[in-house]
Amino acid sequence: MTRVLTTHVGSLPRTQEVVDFIFARERGEAHDADAFDACMTRAVSDTVRKQKEAGIDIVSDGETSKISYATYVKDRYTGFDGDSPRNAPADLKAFPSFLKRIADEGGTPQYARPMCVGEVKSKGQDALRKDIDNLKAAMDEHGVERGFMNAASPGVISLFLQNDHYPTRDAYLAALADAMAEEYRTIVDAGLDLQLDCPDLALSRHMLFTDLSDEAFVKVAAAHVEALNHALDGIPEEKVRIHICWGNYEGPHVCDIPMSRMFDTLMSARARYVLFETSNPRHGHEWSVFRDRKADIPEDKVLVPGVVDTTTNFVEHPDLVAQRIARFVDIVGADRVIAGSDCGFGTFAGYGAVDPDIAYAKLAAMAEGAARVA
Repeated sequence: MTRVLTTHVGSLPRTQEVVDFIFARERGEAHDADAFDACMTRAVSDTVRKQKEAGIDIVSDGETSKISYATYVKDRYTGFDGDSPRNAPADLKAFPSFLKRIADEGGTPQYARPMCVGEVKSKGQDALRKDIDNLKAAMDEHGVERGFMNAASPGVISLFLQNDHYPTRDAYLAALADAMAEEYRTIVDAGLDLQLDCPDLALSRHMLFTDLSDEAFVKVAAAHVEALNHALDGIPEEKVRIHICWGNYEGPHVCDIPMSRMFDTLMSARARYVLFETSNPRHGHEWSVFRDRKADIPEDKVLVPGVVDTTTNFVEHPDLVAQRIARFVDIVGADRVIAGSDCGFGTFAGYGAVDPDIAYAKLAAMAEGAARVA
């Protein structure tokens, strides 16, 4: 039987040295650029080593150098300044005592979210190429053959860095798609898989578009995918992964739009690999959507279900992981399933619910569980 491969969503815990450098840059404080680069190179090497030791087949750089998976674009593209409004997810607003508790405990990451106030254009690919070089060097050093690199989708950028320049949301999405296309091609041309992070296809429903009906939101999400597909024009689908999620935080999630409503939108993206949550208690049941819609899953799609959660410090038993994987193997076959995580373990620099050592223990449990699938 085909062995089930393993991967994860992308971000991994950063060391304190990395976090200190990132926030010095974020605050505009003087720092040694050469020392920054050397730190990132060392950290990526260590991150790849830990992934290999945990049994991960398709590795990433852990998004080591980025402040977050979406807002890093403010440092690499023109047109961003000031601050965007903060919108707490609707499920947290519905439980204000819990929202206050996590805010009082420092459970809400603080980082800059500038508005789009001018034309979005690339400042050049130098920072990206450093990330690519670090990942490829680490893969060579530790004998890993396959890697991927994350990039923000036009839709998720529009969610966190809101528009105050372009005449319409669609115009902003089109501008973002044109700007990001070079980043996407650069990653693929380097021989890496490209992962597009698209929580806008689910999270934004209960964060930015709470006034819409589900039907109206699905149309918004379709426009986001259309912009993304435009940016992917000419890039082979077999080099592209897409990740959808409802927010990588512990919370009630009672306002999450169901996977059943987003299934068609997700399948319309020009990406062979589809990453999604199936481990947390709010979405663990939704494997059945894929079972019931089996005939509607394109034959070239590879499913990458999250089989370990990223918001708790429970380490999943390998047998549970194997059971979760087996559900999808029964639907599309082992050659079209890769085991993944629900989301990232280091979505924001310096912030993460899961202890760094436990994060890698979860990845090791995932690899052991994948090996038990028969």
